[in-house]
Amino acid sequence: MNLQSELNKASLFQNLEMLANQVVEGFISGIHKSPFHGFSAEFAEHKIYNVGESTKHIDWKLFAKTDKLYTKKYEEETNLRCHMILDSSASMYYPEVKSLGIGDLNKVGFGVLAIAALMNILKRQRDAVGLSVYSNEYDFYAPEKGSERHHQMLLAKLSEISLNTKPSKQTETYTYLHLIAEKMKRRSLIFLFTDMFQTETDDEKLFDALRHLKHNKHEVVLFHLLDKEKEYNFDFENTPKRFVDVETGAHIDLYADTIKEAYNERLSAYFEDLKLKCAQYKIKYVDVNVRADFSKVLNTYLVERQKFL
Repeated sequence: MNLQSELNKASLFQNLEMLANQVVEGFISGIHKSPFHGFSAEFAEHKIYNVGESTKHIDWKLFAKTDKLYTKKYEEETNLRCHMILDSSASMYYPEVKSLGIGDLNKVGFGVLAIAALMNILKRQRDAVGLSVYSNEYDFYAPEKGSERHHQMLLAKLSEISLNTKPSKQTETYTYLHLIAEKMKRRSLIFLFTDMFQTETDDEKLFDALRHLKHNKHEVVLFHLLDKEKEYNFDFENTPKRFVDVETGAHIDLYADTIKEAYNERLSAYFEDLKLKCAQYKIKYVDVNVRADFSKVLNTYLVERQKFL
């Protein structure tokens, strides 16, 4: 690999880290005007000082800024293990985008940046993070760790995934969810990012794989990523178009309006069944429009963290 390629990779890594921090800081400031009140006090690894507690760990610099007493949180006060699972198959690279940037994301780019933002939060709280990536293969696995080196390695991998120009053509979701579930020996909070479009079409096997993730008392959140305008509402100009399945290569030529209603009905039925199954297996289902912001993902994390701990 030449020097320019190495420099490009380093730039991409730094860009993802910067974007993740931008997402998180924007989320915090959107909740509270001051980054030292309410949610952020806990988030930034501080907690409100209670009368009678030792003054040993009071953050006096923060007191000078806020005129309020906070004590520092330390690593032993948190024990969360979080494992991110990302579908990186061809359908996740829709719609086509030129680069990773807020406001111009395909599904895999949204998943990458959402995971990077969650990692940013977990890093601040000194929690352990792991990552699995799958398509038609189990492409990547890293166990839960909390070190800076591990964090950087995951960011580099996520950057690489977001810019892949030749993604796998197929998705074997339930095959690899079973393998991931087998690796998860210690109780963890599991976040799955996928569009739930796969070439394996046996729904019962898919739901069995989701249920498998619940073993060992894991808490599981399914972030269902969609470009809602195009993939759900089928909002295309009513002119002759060729629609191509990026995973199977199958195609059909038609006017969008001729199938829009039937498409909506069938897709809605599939999603409703998915929601019901997730509720049955006590998996939290969260539909996410990749054209929206990241508040839905980050708010879900906050709720699930409190439940988990």
